[in-house]
Amino acid sequence: MTFSSLQREDILNKMKSETFDLLVIGGGITGAGIALDAVTRGLKVALVEMQDFAAGTSSRSTKLVHGGLRYLKQFEVKMVAEVGKERAIVYENGPHVTTPEWMLLPIHKGGTFGKFSTGIGLRVYDYLAGVKKSERRTMLSAEKTSNLEPLLKKEGLKGGGYYVEYRTDDARLTIEVMKAAVAHGAHSINYVKAEEFIYDDHKKVKGARVQDLLSGDTFSIRAEKVVNASGPWVDDVRKKDYSTNNKNLRLTKGIHLVIDQSVFPLRQAIYFDTPDGRMVFAIPRDGKAYVGTTDTFFDKDKAHPKMLSEDRDYVLKAIRYMFPEIKVTEKDVESSWAGVRPLIYEEGKDPSEISRKDEIWEGDSGLITIAGGKLTGYRKMAETVVDRVTKELQGENYGQYRACQTRNMPISGGHVGGSNNLSRFIEEKGKEAENFGLSIEDGRYLAHKYGSNVDELFELAKKYQTDGDKTLPAAIYAQVMYAITQELVAKPVDFFIRRTGALFFNIKWVHEWKKPVIDLMAKQLNWDEETKQRYVAELEKELKDAVTPVDLQK
Repeated sequence: MTFSSLQREDILNKMKSETFDLLVIGGGITGAGIALDAVTRGLKVALVEMQDFAAGTSSRSTKLVHGGLRYLKQFEVKMVAEVGKERAIVYENGPHVTTPEWMLLPIHKGGTFGKFSTGIGLRVYDYLAGVKKSERRTMLSAEKTSNLEPLLKKEGLKGGGYYVEYRTDDARLTIEVMKAAVAHGAHSINYVKAEEFIYDDHKKVKGARVQDLLSGDTFSIRAEKVVNASGPWVDDVRKKDYSTNNKNLRLTKGIHLVIDQSVFPLRQAIYFDTPDGRMVFAIPRDGKAYVGTTDTFFDKDKAHPKMLSEDRDYVLKAIRYMFPEIKVTEKDVESSWAGVRPLIYEEGKDPSEISRKDEIWEGDSGLITIAGGKLTGYRKMAETVVDRVTKELQGENYGQYRACQTRNMPISGGHVGGSNNLSRFIEEKGKEAENFGLSIEDGRYLAHKYGSNVDELFELAKKYQTDGDKTLPAAIYAQVMYAITQELVAKPVDFFIRRTGALFFNIKWVHEWKKPVIDLMAKQLNWDEETKQRYVAELEKELKDAVTPVDLQK
């Protein structure tokens, strides 16, 4: 199957004309995982996403594939065990988008964590999560804790716990899983919204009427089973179905701030508690430090959650509390993002106390819904959903479809010879890049970001250099063209936020290259002037919202 924006019409025509075993509604990490699991078992799969892939929660998380240490506090033992083990699988299948990151948990007098209870908690965590020997926790003295991160508050410091989490690029993880699904034969499209369900004579769901939001076209997609994996929109999709149940989602919003390391020279990832008992991450990444998250109930526009001044001030106050030497102000915020978490509502519970576990339920119509859950557990959630789908499709003949195939299956870009070989792979590709007119640094950067797909970007860069027009550096041109031809990018915001992450972590780069990138996209995708200007305005709004809280905008 193709995943090229230049062949968008072909993808849509196939969806219109064929009948599928499974239609997935939602193109975040959960939907992508379900599509990959289902197609590799032998199901014929279609997937629709009303925004861009990963545009909801799956590009707005803390960007950690973490084992859920915090859930030990809530005695979610089974969840800690499961996501801890899944973490290692996610890493091995896509080492180019996931990186082990040692995390320091400072222990202060009067804080949430005591030295004794943290030591026991981390030991239990190691055991439950099946942590490998080289990554097991150690308990540190106050002096060693301070040496690891000199910016930490010294007053009342008793020591620290040191353990491994995994940092990821959540949006790229999602797109690589989706590309793997497409490579195995799934039909996947963005900017197509499920408007209403199609039923058979027995009132069972057999597909959906959908609308292409780019062209305005509406058409039907027919499928034997439909899964609602729409994240924050799960209840909206369920309302289109006649069958209901008593489960409800409650959305909570979290924001993160990005600050340059020249202002906040954070050396070490930190997980710390605030005076109000919440936990916050501060993580170094690519010359920046990002800090979050808040946790507040949210009932506004789910598609565009934004930072408010009180959100920003809360995180800045948390930084000043734990890193008193750092005098950060609102002027130091280079970028930010806000995301919503879809949690299964529990009466009377505070946002940070609501369980993060996933749940699957089925209406009388046969519509299967999955809600809740975490980024880390996406593969296991998909396996559970597809187990159910295949069982129902086969009735008494269960066994016709293959069992789950994804446990040891590299995602797109993940064929680098395993996590142990990634560093060597990046070094080799760095040297190789010079044969394609790129610098060693460009080669390393592209190899790390795109993994085993990097050769395609090298070829694009080489062709560009022999073809005349030089308005963009070859490495940037290669990324734009790869996003168009292999990653179904439709708009500038897709490229600058979800394909590269630049709007969050390198906002100056976006300002520098936005015009030539948009010009190239407009030419390749045949935009008229009105469409182009609309997309320019959309990007400018995102750039503004990243820096200025929406309640303070003129």
